[in-house]
Formats: sequence, C-alpha cells, structure tokens
Amino acid sequence: EGPIGLAARRICVEWKLPFTTSYHTRFPEYVSARLPLPLAAGYAYMKWFHKPSGRLMVATPTMRDELEQHGFRNITAWSRGVDTEQFHPRTADEPDVFAGLERPIYLSVGRVAVEKNIEAFLGLNLKGTKVVVGDGPQKDELAEKYPKAVFTGAKFGDELAAHFACADVFVFPSLTDTFGLVILEAMAAGTPVAAYPAPGPIDIIPNSGAGALAASATEGLKEACLEALKLDRAAVRRFA
Repeated sequence: EGPIGLAARRICVEWKLPFTTSYHTRFPEYVSARLPLPLAAGYAYMKWFHKPSGRLMVATPTMRDELEQHGFRNITAWSRGVDTEQFHPRTADEPDVFAGLERPIYLSVGRVAVEKNIEAFLGLNLKGTKVVVGDGPQKDELAEKYPKAVFTGAKFGDELAAHFACADVFVFPSLTDTFGLVILEAMAAGTPVAAYPAPGPIDIIPNSGAGALAASATEGLKEACLEALKLDRAAVRRFA
C-alpha cells in the first residue's frame, strides 16, 4: 500500500488490467503506532486502495473476518508455508549458537521497530536470556535500555535456522502482523511459541500443542512463555 504499490495500482486501473492485492500488515495500526493518525483514516485509505482489486488475499480467517467487519470485499485465503528441511530441530552434531548464555533462551526474530511491540517482550521478568535477532530503527534504543538482552543483528539462511533451533521458546509479541511467518519457522525447528492472541497466532497456536497464547493483547505474555517452555519439542515439530 506504499509508493510502489500505488504506482502499480494506478497503471492497472488506467490500463484496465485485472489485478489482485494482498494484506500483509495491519497497516492502519502500524501507522497509528508511529504517527498521530486515527485508525479510521488508515482504514479509509486501505479500503480505497484495495477496492478495485479482483481479489484481496489474506493469510488467516481472523484477518478475513476483521477486514469484512471494516467493509472490505472480495477477500480470499492465501496460505503460508516454510521450508521444513532448512528449518529443523537441532541435531547432536550441530553447535549451540547460544553456548555460554544463561538458559532458558527466549528468542524474538524480526524487524526491530516500534510496530513489532518488541519492548513488551524485553520488559518481561523472566529467568534466562532474551535474544533479539534482526535489525531496525529501534535496535540501538532498545539495546541501550535493556543491556541484559542480546541483540545479534540480522541472520539469514542456515544461520537463522540455527538460532531458531537452539532457542528454548520463541516469543512473538507483535499485534500488527497479519500472520507471522516466523512462528512457522520456529515450530519447524521444534521451538514452542508464546504470543499474544492477535491475527496469526490466534489462528495457528490454539489446540496445536506447539505454543501458548497470552490471556489478552496486553497481559499474560510471561505466563505464555513459561507455559511454552513445558511443551514437547517433538510435538511442536510434528505440528509444523
């Protein structure tokens, strides 16, 4: 829904080319987290942007229902998946990337920015070590504010997969994502997930045996982390 998307949309509309759009981020909430703009203005823009699309693709039933309540139409499901060979449980011959850090390891992976709600994770009173993998505009600020946390910067490929596999719990505090592909990557590595009951986690985690949800969108993440810590990693992998 940014400059490139607007340019492509304009060409498709002017040339009468059929096209689809997809809804990746809760964009109105994302903008409101950064700027003093009301949610209603954000949703008005989003409806305008997606209206001429033949299909608006969304990743979860929760997101579909939420958008329908806001008046969006022509919504269709768009499935997600990850490479379960690259993202796999740690084997005996693979090194522990967190060797030397106090266990348990609570891991967060993603863009380090305000809309990802990472501070809700870093502020939890948990024994062990919190690790944040990723880069972004809030990284330096959070690293200074939470000196006991470990900030590794961005990781990719097998190195990223190893970080998932060596963690004890994956924590996903975001409230603005529409799915959270990293949840599937963690589960494929056998690492249980703790998250808020937001679109994405609420569609994946309940009754899975592969994670735990907080009591609400503002409370209970610590308890979800401790609950996830008890889960059977083999069962997490089987679910993935």
